Amino acid sequence: MILEKEIEFILAVDALKNVNRRNYNADDSRRENTAEHSWQIIILAQILFPYAKDKANIDLLRVIRMLSIHDLVEIHAGDTFLFDEELMNGKFEREKEAAKKIFGILHEPLRSDFYQLWLEFEDEKTPDAVFACAIDRIMPFILNTHTSAKSWTEADVKERQVRGMLENAIKRASDAMGEAFDILLKKSLDLGLLIKD
Repeated sequence: MILEKEIEFILAVDALKNVNRRNYNADDSRRENTAEHSWQIIILAQILFPYAKDKANIDLLRVIRMLSIHDLVEIHAGDTFLFDEELMNGKFEREKEAAKKIFGILHEPLRSDFYQLWLEFEDEKTPDAVFACAIDRIMPFILNTHTSAKSWTEADVKERQVRGMLENAIKRASDAMGEAFDILLKKSLDLGLLIKD
């Protein structure tokens, strides 16, 4: 069948709906799954694109493509909570093997195209990747600052961890996103949603 590999791939990535993340939905009722996160950051990228610092050098379609595929590795590697310092060790290598496995279902040139997009996202050096990574980082932050921050409170996340993992990634992509980060971080500290260092 002409579309055999394409159908195999789209059925394989359906498993992303079963990968639960540490973050909760905006109504605090349950943890989100990674497919929901991917959908939401694709929408957010389109909304925040006008605020990107390097907008003239960013290809929004490439950003959307990156955001749509970068978490597919979680099907095999699982979701690694950004603030779990122990699990973050070796994360890239685990996910790289998972990327080869999931994208390996596809024929060339799409197999290499997806893998190279994934690597570019992970490297965070091109304007597209800088903006995409900022979007990926700010969405869970927004959810935590507009809920009871269960994923933070359950893991005793501290202000220094949030600053260390998020602040630079967000601020280098957008002044407006950086300003929102500062305001929402202060709100979280004032409400006791984060442990002050």
